[in-house]
Amino acid sequence: MTDQHTNPVSPTHQPPKPGITKSFFFLSIALVAIVAFIAGTRGNEILGALAPVFGFKVETSTIDLSSVEKTYQALKGNYDGKLDTQAMIDGANKGLVAAAGDKYTLYMNAKDAQGFNNDLSGDIGGGIGAEIGLRSNKPTIIRVLDGNPAAKAGLMAGDVLMKVNDQDVSSWTVDKVVDVIRGEVGTTVKVQVLRGSDTKEFTITRAEVTNPSVESSVKDGIGTLTISRFDDQTATLATKAAQSFKDQGVKGVVLDLRDDGGGYLTAAQAVAGLWIDNKVVVSERTNGKTTDELKSSSDPILKGIPTVVLVNGGTASASEIVSGALQDYGIAQLVGEKTYGKGSVQKIIPLANGAQLKVTVARWYTPKGKNINEEGITPDKIVGLTADDVNAGRDPQMSAALQLLASE
Repeated sequence: MTDQHTNPVSPTHQPPKPGITKSFFFLSIALVAIVAFIAGTRGNEILGALAPVFGFKVETSTIDLSSVEKTYQALKGNYDGKLDTQAMIDGANKGLVAAAGDKYTLYMNAKDAQGFNNDLSGDIGGGIGAEIGLRSNKPTIIRVLDGNPAAKAGLMAGDVLMKVNDQDVSSWTVDKVVDVIRGEVGTTVKVQVLRGSDTKEFTITRAEVTNPSVESSVKDGIGTLTISRFDDQTATLATKAAQSFKDQGVKGVVLDLRDDGGGYLTAAQAVAGLWIDNKVVVSERTNGKTTDELKSSSDPILKGIPTVVLVNGGTASASEIVSGALQDYGIAQLVGEKTYGKGSVQKIIPLANGAQLKVTVARWYTPKGKNINEEGITPDKIVGLTADDVNAGRDPQMSAALQLLASE
């Protein structure tokens, strides 16, 4: 499972307080620079002392890395081959962070960090705008995104991918197929699919594809809200969909959070606030002490509308926060399979040369005080989804949700 379960904390920029003149501000900065320069190796100590005055936090402790340098010198002096210095620096950083023993605390080099940020935002770069998955062990188009090249070319959900650029991909993994389909914007890719008993070929020009995090629909008076991740657009998109549900007078809502790996904590707070009225959605604790409580807003759009939440083993982090809060308050019933079990909060810290540190800064707890780390959330109604169901186009979890709403 790709770890996308992060809850980055953005820095807050505050204007200078009234009464502090610009000349005083710049003089202070100049003095800090001069003192740090004169102090030389004592710059860290001085920075640590001055940091609270200017309202920021800095860690000034160090560790002795001389043994790493000696290892490098021994390797450099004896290795029969060419060494990639940057790769070695990245490896040392990764090893240092991995030694913390927390699978969610990670060092990402510039390439990894860019990929992580793109995944979180839904920006996949050049592509055709189609979701691919395995059906009967064959790479298959699961859905096409409206307005994107795949839809315009005529690809359809259910098409089985046979060849890409004349390479037989029928036995490839999904990731390998996706890698060859993606490419630079403006270039073309040739795709051969099996549709029923017919073979069809398409030449598709790649374009910049952005996959929205929220999709919604209304059928037979039931609104379905599907959230694939919690990004910086999720709150706005979900609120718009919720208002549309209310305007159409839906009699029930299905919130589909299956395979939603998480995202921004504030987005989860906003989505839960579509149902929860001015209550704690989630609390954070660091070293066992409560450091923050995130509450929902008042006047939730979907308050009082019967709701079922669909979850499975890929429902993690921010999506578990929403699921847990709605379950704790008795607002919604959960249907599906036990969730992933990620009860920690991560912060993203920019490092040199485009690298990033994703570090666990707190544990989160449901309104009833439960941390679900490694345990997950057990649905009120357990319903499985087998490979045979998927291959046959059946969705017993959705069917169970609709049955529950029909009985309300």
